[in-house]
Amino acid sequence: MGRLKGKTALITGGSSGIGLAAARLFQAEGARIAITGRDPERLTAAQEELGSDTLVIRSEAGSLTEIDSLIEQITNRYGQLDVLFLNAGIAAPAPFEAVSESQFDQIIGINLKGTFFCIQKALPLLNKNSSVIVTTSIANQLGSPNFSVYGASKAALRSLVQSLSLDLINRGIRINAISPGPIATPIFDRLGLPPDAIRARKNEIEHKSPIKRFGTPNEIANVALFLASEDSSYMTGEEIVVDGGMSLL
Repeated sequence: MGRLKGKTALITGGSSGIGLAAARLFQAEGARIAITGRDPERLTAAQEELGSDTLVIRSEAGSLTEIDSLIEQITNRYGQLDVLFLNAGIAAPAPFEAVSESQFDQIIGINLKGTFFCIQKALPLLNKNSSVIVTTSIANQLGSPNFSVYGASKAALRSLVQSLSLDLINRGIRINAISPGPIATPIFDRLGLPPDAIRARKNEIEHKSPIKRFGTPNEIANVALFLASEDSSYMTGEEIVVDGGMSLL
């Protein structure tokens, strides 16, 4: 316990799933926490669970204006950051020929642009020996029908982590990625698919997985804690795959 004692952490997409699990764990390990999200009800529930000491901010991950506001609020509340966990993201499946420009822009805007500029704008707050963590996906190396834009956005994040690792190393800032496989989070319920289609997709994934189940948000949060803490002090520019063996198929 106490691996993040005295540290300040910002987790985007922290009101549910992986982000909320990480917020719980980081808090238990001694960190001061700020989280973002879009859903007011989820944010309210997260505030109640994490307590009044947690800074909870409604923020659109792909909006530079809202990123500016987010950084201003972090500055006013904490004045610094030791951990930046970029976990906010969306997946919107569509056949390649049906992808619209607005859908393309939304996915790239949130998953890639939002991550890029959140790191850039948070840079003045990041202390020496701080850790930046980016959530990618095994979709960045495995093709998946109907997820062409999502996969491309996550592959771009993997490349970004590699490039920024060299840009930031002289500042004493480490940046690494977590590449989750299928994880039991609310994202499946936000794909806009009929319930029967969602159940069929989940059953297909479980059957295909070498480990025969979905991962849990807590399993990803444990990896995030490793990357956030001094346990990973000699790592930068890397991606840890946490997928129950899916990417080995």
